[in-house]
Amino acid sequence: MKAIVYEGIRDVEVKQVKDPAIQKSDDIIVKVTSTAICGSDLHLVHGFIPNLPKGFVLGHETMGIVEEVGKDVTKVKKGDRVIVPFPVSCGHCWYCEHDLWSQCDNSNPNGETGGLLGYSNTFGGYDGGQAQYLRVPYANVGPTIIPEELTDEQVLFLTDILPTSLWGVDIAEVKPNDTVVVLGSGPVGLLAQKWAIYKGAKRVIAVDRVGYRLEHARKYNQVETINFEDYDNTGEYIKEITGGGADAVVDCVGMDGKMSTIEKIESALKLQGGSKSAIEIASQAIRKGGTVALVGVYGSKYNAFPLGDFFSRNITLRMGQCPAHTYVDPILELIKDGKFDATDIITHRLSIDEGKHAYGIFDAKEDNCIKVVLKPN
Repeated sequence: MKAIVYEGIRDVEVKQVKDPAIQKSDDIIVKVTSTAICGSDLHLVHGFIPNLPKGFVLGHETMGIVEEVGKDVTKVKKGDRVIVPFPVSCGHCWYCEHDLWSQCDNSNPNGETGGLLGYSNTFGGYDGGQAQYLRVPYANVGPTIIPEELTDEQVLFLTDILPTSLWGVDIAEVKPNDTVVVLGSGPVGLLAQKWAIYKGAKRVIAVDRVGYRLEHARKYNQVETINFEDYDNTGEYIKEITGGGADAVVDCVGMDGKMSTIEKIESALKLQGGSKSAIEIASQAIRKGGTVALVGVYGSKYNAFPLGDFFSRNITLRMGQCPAHTYVDPILELIKDGKFDATDIITHRLSIDEGKHAYGIFDAKEDNCIKVVLKPN
């Protein structure tokens, strides 16, 4: 089959690889109809995630038609159209039973966290879905059948960025009449802005440095925007215009924030896992007693982390990988009822054969690229 594979830092290729096969009795094979590139895929391509061998199939935002089922699969059958949440979850360990699906105790023999599709050997070694076919483990737990009347584009993001963005707003404890700052106006940030508005926030401020993404935030979400390149200290500016800081800050940037020279050196030497610039803005933009949610992916160590700024002002920090399974059904109902739509963020629809080009424009933020959907055939 054709698949997009990692071939080295900032190097992906479309290659012929071996078709996936049933390995365990509760596996399924999905014939992919749509897949997408996620911002966290770039962390792999940039070399921030360890244990990623050449030839590894990328991608964790995938849906399609069930092609083959293991003998113990009861939830879905051949021919069903399904989305596949990105965490690999067994469904019966303590963490799964307590809705911490992304921390499954049985899906990742290689580490302390749960398994993730298409996210290196560090997270279980599961091949991803930017391919013509995908093996899905624990198929009685994750895959969700999608009504035929909904298009792929309406539901594809149930695999990751719709749950992740809503979860970020939830753990930031956004309430009606709150002032909310969303750091980053990529796909997750744009959706987090929508969810904050849906939750009743009276003021939403989007922060980014990419002009077309900020324009999208203004046009489609009707939020205030700040280009952080325009200010010497963006966090202090936000604190000033909000009269003491925001009630909640949702960091949708993660390690891909703008790096200082020192951070570039430390990251190259593996002394730090990318940028912490968004965290620094958050530490200044949040009011006393507020909540900061980190949903952008971070790496290992962060030098000069502003812990004292958070501690002295009674800030609540919450973070982690989204337990996506919890959110799939509730968001699906909103989509079916026409109450939530994420399709405006799709700017590029390409064939999987154009995978290298797609990664290039997404990474370089060229051609006004916000979100790429790929078709395998």
